[in-house]
Amino acid sequence: MRKLIAGMKISVDGKMEGPEGTADWVEAWSEDYGLTPQIDACLLGGGMYPGYENYWTALQNEPGTPAWITGTPPTPAELEWAGFIKQIPHYVLSNTLTTTLWPNTRFLRRLDEVKALKEQPGKDIYLVGGAKTTTSLIETGLVDELRVIVYPLIAGEGKALFATTERRHGLDLRKVEQLTNGRVRLIYAIS
Repeated sequence: MRKLIAGMKISVDGKMEGPEGTADWVEAWSEDYGLTPQIDACLLGGGMYPGYENYWTALQNEPGTPAWITGTPPTPAELEWAGFIKQIPHYVLSNTLTTTLWPNTRFLRRLDEVKALKEQPGKDIYLVGGAKTTTSLIETGLVDELRVIVYPLIAGEGKALFATTERRHGLDLRKVEQLTNGRVRLIYAIS
């Protein structure tokens, strides 16, 4: 069975967004979790997908233009990721969205469709987010692994990654890696 692997960039106090609604401490939105060689699909929630699609479409179409989230031109890693995701299928868990700009995108309406996706042959699946989708899929036991990049700051007010988690979930630490600029990458299996 394919693994569903969530990847998130957070502050030390577990925030994925600050009080302004952005994670202004994240310099780039590239895939920095080491997942690219082992995945062949991405899964997102309906709340996150429109912004994700717009952001990466802009980078694909105008690679020299500053990105609206960061205000800076895309990094080489972001351009590499933009090329990669153009080639792989995306699945969007949503009861409301019906249209997409990307031809290789399919909408999933129910959690059992996520389970069926995991049972199909292929490489692992990257759960890009958002927070509510990640939490609900963890709550239902569909997420196998959590990869977190922790930034060295306390965000204070803002949106916590696991704000809507209803019960405790055990994690088994698989790997810790120190990155540049005081960041740490953590890989957990979800038990």
